[in-house]
Amino acid sequence: MKAALRQRAQELGFDDCRVTTAAPPASAEKFQAWLAKKQHGEMAWLERNAKQRSEPQFVLPGAKTVIALAVSYEVSNQKSHLSNPLAGIVARYAQFKDYHDVLAERLNSLTQFVNELGGAATRSLWYVDTGPVLERDLAQRAGLGFVGKHTNLISRRLGNWIFLAEILTTLELEPDALEQNHCGSCTRCLAACPTNAITAPFQLDARKCISYLTIELKGSIPVELRPAIGQRIYGCDDCLAACPWNKFARAGNLMNSHAREDLAAPDLIQLLQLDDAGFKSRFAGTPMLRTKRRGLLRNVCVALGNAGDETALPFLEKATRDQEPLIAEHARWAIQQLDSENRSASV
Repeated sequence: MKAALRQRAQELGFDDCRVTTAAPPASAEKFQAWLAKKQHGEMAWLERNAKQRSEPQFVLPGAKTVIALAVSYEVSNQKSHLSNPLAGIVARYAQFKDYHDVLAERLNSLTQFVNELGGAATRSLWYVDTGPVLERDLAQRAGLGFVGKHTNLISRRLGNWIFLAEILTTLELEPDALEQNHCGSCTRCLAACPTNAITAPFQLDARKCISYLTIELKGSIPVELRPAIGQRIYGCDDCLAACPWNKFARAGNLMNSHAREDLAAPDLIQLLQLDDAGFKSRFAGTPMLRTKRRGLLRNVCVALGNAGDETALPFLEKATRDQEPLIAEHARWAIQQLDSENRSASV
C-alpha cells in the first residue's frame, strides 16, 4: 500500500511522501509551554485549538496514520533585490500562486486514493497549513525531515524551501523511521535572524519574527523593530537561507509553473500608490492578499523608511493622508527616518 501511495503522490506532484502513526506528537508539552509564555503573539487560533494540535484523535476520531507530504518551492533563478533600494523583498514561498490553492486539488485526489486503498470504512482528512496539526513535528516523526534550530523543517533531500501538507486517515499503514536532527553545532540561522527572534536553538519568539510582524500582526509594528525589517514587505527568509542544507535543494515538480515573477522584487513606490481595488487585482490568487491593503502598505512604508532614498518622500507625504490610520502612521515614521538620515548625512 505504501508503495502505491508514494507512486500516486509523485504522480500528483508531491516531492516526498512519508508515513507516521497518529499518536500525539512528542512536542505537545513544549507547544503548550510556548503558548503559556504568550510567544505566539496575536495568533489566537493556536491557543484556541491547542487541544486538537496536541492530540490527532480530536481532529479525526479513530485516526491511525498521518501521511506527511512535501512540495519544494526552490527556484533556480532567484532574483536579487540588493541592487535596487526601492525594491521590496517578498518571502520566496509567496512569489507563487497561493500554495493552498495549488495543493488543494492534488491533496483531495490523494485523499480519495487513500480511501480507495482502505475501503468503504476508511475516513481521511487533509490539510495544507490550515488545520489544527503540529505538522512539522509529525513530519519529522514520519522521516520527511528534521526540525532545525530555526524551528522550521529541513529536508536532507530538499533543503528548507518546502511546503508541508498532511493526510490524517483511519487506514493503518506501517510507519516510516523518524528523522534524527542533523543541525550539529551549526548556529547560522540564529546569527542570521535580524531581530533575534530565535532566542535559543529550537526556540522562537514569534512576536519578534519579521514574518509575524509583516503578515500575522494586524496593528502597528513596534517602533524598535522597524529598522531591522529593512526592505522586507512580506515575510522573511533569512534563517532559512542561512541553512547549509540548502546545498541539496532542488526545484520541485509542481510550483515552478505557478511562479509570479512580478513578486520577486516589486517596486515599493508603485505598491504605495495602490488603492483597494488595485491591491486586490495585483495580489489576487497569492498569499499576499491576506494582509489586506492596510497591512501591505504599512509594511511598504516601513521598507521605504529604511531604504534611505528621498525619491519616496512625496509618495510618503501623500500616504500620511491615507484614510487608513495604520498606513498614515507608518508613512509619518518613514518620513522621519528619511529626514533623520538626511540630516546625519549633511553633518
